[in-house]
Amino acid sequence: MPFRETAPAGAPIWFDLSSSDPERMRDFYIGVFGWTSTVSGPEYGDYVMFQHQGKDVAGLGRKQQEGTPDAWTIYLQSDDVAGTTGKIKDAGGTVVMDAMDVGDAGRMAIAQDPSGAFVGVWQPKDHHGTQIWNEDGAPAWVEMHATDYPAAVDFYKSVFAWDTEVTGDSDDFRYTIQIADGEQRAGIMDATFLPPGVPANWHFYVGCEDVDATVAAIEKHGGVVNMQPEDTPFGRLAGVADPGGAGFMLTSLTDWRNQ
Repeated sequence: MPFRETAPAGAPIWFDLSSSDPERMRDFYIGVFGWTSTVSGPEYGDYVMFQHQGKDVAGLGRKQQEGTPDAWTIYLQSDDVAGTTGKIKDAGGTVVMDAMDVGDAGRMAIAQDPSGAFVGVWQPKDHHGTQIWNEDGAPAWVEMHATDYPAAVDFYKSVFAWDTEVTGDSDDFRYTIQIADGEQRAGIMDATFLPPGVPANWHFYVGCEDVDATVAAIEKHGGVVNMQPEDTPFGRLAGVADPGGAGFMLTSLTDWRNQ
């Protein structure tokens, strides 16, 4: 279903970009994906809410810490952020930003799992997260590249109570998927291909009717291509970054998860 009210427990619920140049990035994402935007007041740091087809899709805020790269953060749903941060610590993770209220919108925290991947936690109040999925210009999939695959699977099962399904278990491809409310919501890939020193990381895929045309639009608006479009068993994929260097993936809308 392309629209939803909120995310089930432990599933990806929101995406936001921490940027050194929010004004330019707002224009970039509007230009590439046709998103619209609203800007909050100064009490919320002029945080930008992007909409797509009239539904909340992602957020954008000014980077708070100099020297860190521009990056997208993926948030997982929690009914109790404070309780989740306790579980993160117990499971060997690190709480980077402790549980805090964001007005009437909800409560949030930022953490690193034991392999170093940053992940957000969101407890919704008035703001129920991304409400459009699997449409052209909307998030279509969320995935972690794990440098310690068994430990990553154990961590997310322990902290976020993931129910999981193994879809790849060979030397060439190991992959575990979160199942919530009977649907596949996120994946963890054994990322032995990452260069030494590169930490584990979460990233997301934006759905495209035409991946190649979207890549061309990204380059036109000042973004870069990190992985040229290629056909895979999971659809046509490409890796890109916005003008600030924040990376994300593009995917055709082939429903490979139900194959």
